[in-house]
Amino acid sequence: MPTTDGVLVRHYTPHPALGRHQVLDARSLAYRRHHRGEALRAVRWQPTIPVLNQQDLYAQGIRTSAVVPGAHDVDAVGSCTANAAAAALSVLLGPDAFDRADLPTTDAVQAEIWAIRLYAEATAVDEFVPYQWPPADSGSSGLGVARALKSRGLISSYTHALNSDTLAAALQEGPVLLGLPWFNAWFTPGPNGFVDSVPYWRTSGLAGGHEVCAIGLEQVAQYPDGRVIPERTVLRLRNSWGPEWGHDGDFLLRLSTYVALRKQIDAIQLHP
Repeated sequence: MPTTDGVLVRHYTPHPALGRHQVLDARSLAYRRHHRGEALRAVRWQPTIPVLNQQDLYAQGIRTSAVVPGAHDVDAVGSCTANAAAAALSVLLGPDAFDRADLPTTDAVQAEIWAIRLYAEATAVDEFVPYQWPPADSGSSGLGVARALKSRGLISSYTHALNSDTLAAALQEGPVLLGLPWFNAWFTPGPNGFVDSVPYWRTSGLAGGHEVCAIGLEQVAQYPDGRVIPERTVLRLRNSWGPEWGHDGDFLLRLSTYVALRKQIDAIQLHP
């Protein structure tokens, strides 16, 4: 976890379903969301693209060698950062911007292909992750994919939420890219949709780093001074492992779990 010149980089072991590294750049973190105690409400943002699936690519008819020049065909690719960004972008873009982005809204396979291409771009611009895909599928970061979107002209800027209050406040205005450490117990959410409802999740082992799209507050509670009560606040998140996973592709996470893991998490909100 090297820190140089105001940049912290935490690398995770690549996994076919996981491909996120944590990159915190002090220059970028200066652009942050604020919360001044305003009242918050439960909210849900609905992506206008289908639930994506970065796995089972062969079954979807996706050959990565045909999508990205120089890539080898694989059945899963670590494109979670780009998948999360595609979901967030689909909420933010108007009709004209959708045409410019060329992001398919009805075809899950074509939308996944779009995300895979964005992932390749993110690995190229992510100066803090030492490898690029292709050839090495070694992951990217939330910051890298935000920079790739900005270089395409699809967003004007991005801001960071650095604590539970600002994350909840940011979700009042739109979805948020959330980079997480992913535990082995989280691959199978509980029947209630929570990945952190399994008592032993903390000791189940770290599988890697994963990027998802926070699409809402399932419930929210605040103290009289406006601070969020993490134990009584719940995040809804969109994953990229297909609609059969979790609750139609979504899962729930207690904000108290975010607080416990905050040092390994980054939260980035895109602005059109």
